[in-house]
Amino acid sequence: MSSTPKHPALDDISKRIVELLQEDGRRPYAEIGREVGLSEAAARQRVQRMTEAGIIQIVAVTDPMQLGFHRMSMIGIRVVEDPRAIAQELAKIPELAYVVVTLGTFDILVEAVCESDEDLLDLIATRIRTIPGVVHTESLLYAGLYKDLYNWGTR
Repeated sequence: MSSTPKHPALDDISKRIVELLQEDGRRPYAEIGREVGLSEAAARQRVQRMTEAGIIQIVAVTDPMQLGFHRMSMIGIRVVEDPRAIAQELAKIPELAYVVVTLGTFDILVEAVCESDEDLLDLIATRIRTIPGVVHTESLLYAGLYKDLYNWGTR
């Protein structure tokens, strides 16, 4: 993902296709086409173009707890270097599902998905805090996941 916002010119049909796929990423192209007034082939082409452009990505969303990842945490990170460069390094760590540069109390926020407290401790102590420029971390341990949706539409 780029840190520079992209503003693709999506028409109303493409926006509706995105919304339909957010409801059900396995929705058949024929059904999508019927909903938006396109042929199956045209709907498939639109989805393919949006996928290739990086506008959408169709993936399986999982429940980490049911897959054995029993420790999730948001970690606030303060740095003394350019946070964008450090965010690029953090993005290489597989246990980090989310990496964002912020303009607040923390320079970077990351979401860690780990199997255990020991794995989280190892991640922070040996792979995050050892990155040059990282001066402080603060972990917010998840006690329960109540909402995790990706269906905000295109507004």
